[in-house]
Amino acid sequence: MAENRGASVKYDSVQKSYDGETLVVKKLNLDIPPGEFLTMLGPSGSGKTTCLMMLAGFEPATYGEIYLNEKPINNVPPHKRGIGMVFQNYALFPHMSVAENLAFPLQLRKMGKAEQEEKVKRALDMVQLGNFGNRRPAQLSGGQQQRVAVARALVFDPELVLMDEPLGALDKQLREQMQYEIKHIHERLGVTVVYVTHDQTEALTMSDRVAVFNDGVVQQLSEPSMLYEDPKNSFVAQFIGENNKLSGTVTEIRGSECSVKLDDGTIIIADKVNVDNVGDRTTISLRPERVEIVPTDDHANTITGTIEELIYLGDHIRVRMNVCGNDEFVVKVRNRGERWDLHEGKQQTIGFAAGDCKALDPVA
Repeated sequence: MAENRGASVKYDSVQKSYDGETLVVKKLNLDIPPGEFLTMLGPSGSGKTTCLMMLAGFEPATYGEIYLNEKPINNVPPHKRGIGMVFQNYALFPHMSVAENLAFPLQLRKMGKAEQEEKVKRALDMVQLGNFGNRRPAQLSGGQQQRVAVARALVFDPELVLMDEPLGALDKQLREQMQYEIKHIHERLGVTVVYVTHDQTEALTMSDRVAVFNDGVVQQLSEPSMLYEDPKNSFVAQFIGENNKLSGTVTEIRGSECSVKLDDGTIIIADKVNVDNVGDRTTISLRPERVEIVPTDDHANTITGTIEELIYLGDHIRVRMNVCGNDEFVVKVRNRGERWDLHEGKQQTIGFAAGDCKALDPVA
């Protein structure tokens, strides 16, 4: 990992309204340390892109202050913030060569020609396009154009790079390849990156931390593994990864665990995350890969359901079941070559640990 040479960012009670009535960002307080790769993740309309545009200077904050390296920047115009930007549509100049596209931000900064050439060459080498300087954007593939866009954002050595859905236009395989490339570039350079996406796999792959947005509010800010393993509410559990949900009522609380009576009468033991009292309604969150299709005796919970569908996916078998009235309950069975007697319509007992099912706020 390179030494952090990135900028610090701070959102201090930042709010945004476009019509003077509805807040699309609600009192955002967020600190991003130098060199961090932070992803703003959420569905369309959750406020994540608006937060990025306010940091870039393309949208004014309605209330609150944004700081860059501890200096307020609300009144600093975009071109004086020294921020690199990468957009989904690349925003390359079609009439310029690749090298000219990269030189453009250096010319704006009145850099000498020799220094321009050196920085352009270094940036192109960084994205493995050293021999493509004389080509026009139209002569490049989508992935190559996106590499040029990344190189242009980095060519003037900014401390902060903003990326708005930069891989959204690429096909799945190329998108995954570019995720690793951007991650490795960040690790080498140590710049601060603020990245916006609605793709949770992308966020988990690339980020140091992820801020999950919904309805203008950060629902959880955590390392990727914590978001997946320890969601703090039902929205995060549903949005990050695949998730089974079962509804019920808390009947007993014992330290960090609770007993929940599901709506069909089944009693299960769960990890008490954000339920407080006996009688509270709750939604149980349970990851498909944490369910054992052939349970052992040490599982806190064993339930019998009906197999509805089997899908062979190579590395695992996706088993959809009707469990406790939920006919979309999924179990991922790792393909170890065992030959279990699984077929549609079979009554099958499954098992899972108390710590793997999280008692969360009820889904509305």
